[in-house]
Amino acid sequence: MTIAGKNIIVTGGASGIGKGMCERFALLGAANIVVADLNLDGASAVAEAVGGLGRQCDVTNDASVAALVTDTIADVGHVDMFFANAGIGAGAGIDASDEMWDLSLKVNVMGPAIAARHVVPHMEERGGGTFVITASAAGLNTGPVSFNYAVSKHGAIGVAEWLAINHGPSITVQAICPTIVDTPMASDFGEVMFQALSVDDVVDSIVAGLEAGTFIIAPNEQPMAMFQAKANDWDGFLGNLQQRVQGLKS
Repeated sequence: MTIAGKNIIVTGGASGIGKGMCERFALLGAANIVVADLNLDGASAVAEAVGGLGRQCDVTNDASVAALVTDTIADVGHVDMFFANAGIGAGAGIDASDEMWDLSLKVNVMGPAIAARHVVPHMEERGGGTFVITASAAGLNTGPVSFNYAVSKHGAIGVAEWLAINHGPSITVQAICPTIVDTPMASDFGEVMFQALSVDDVVDSIVAGLEAGTFIIAPNEQPMAMFQAKANDWDGFLGNLQQRVQGLKS
């Protein structure tokens, strides 16, 4: 799928990866970019910079997401591509509170699920489209830092996989799985095992992944190499991570 001429919605578009995608999509000739975020001022600022439309949206609220999709269709005619990018990274270990779990699951799992509920039928009526979820390498391999974040990102990949099975191939469904990225969210994780990727690096991989149509979009080789290692020797994979986590603690 190419970007040029497409009508695109990006949630979580006010900062980080979402902002980077909006800026790149504009350079690549997207027809219309709708920048959606809980932070309306931030969304509007990015939209103004890329010649798009800024919208406030709470991705955990069905009515808010429905309005985003309906208003976009009214404004630009249809939606070609939807990027369920909004996410939350805050969390803790085994003592993570019920409130932390609830927020992680609502934003990182139900956010994409609610978006799909409203935009996938529209895409199918038009004969196709692209639906992309910003997941995480922690969803492939269980990041060791935040309990609730890692589990919720496993759920995000599960949402993408279910959608791909049940609504592909007419709808191209993809999951973005970076390691830590140099965004405001990075501070939520403290010390981690990987050097932070730049937003530009991640966006480069997203554009390449969109063109290739691969289910997993991984900005570097580490996540998929670890995933393959896990599939080949799950016990060995866990033992290796246990050692690395002990190294971080020492």
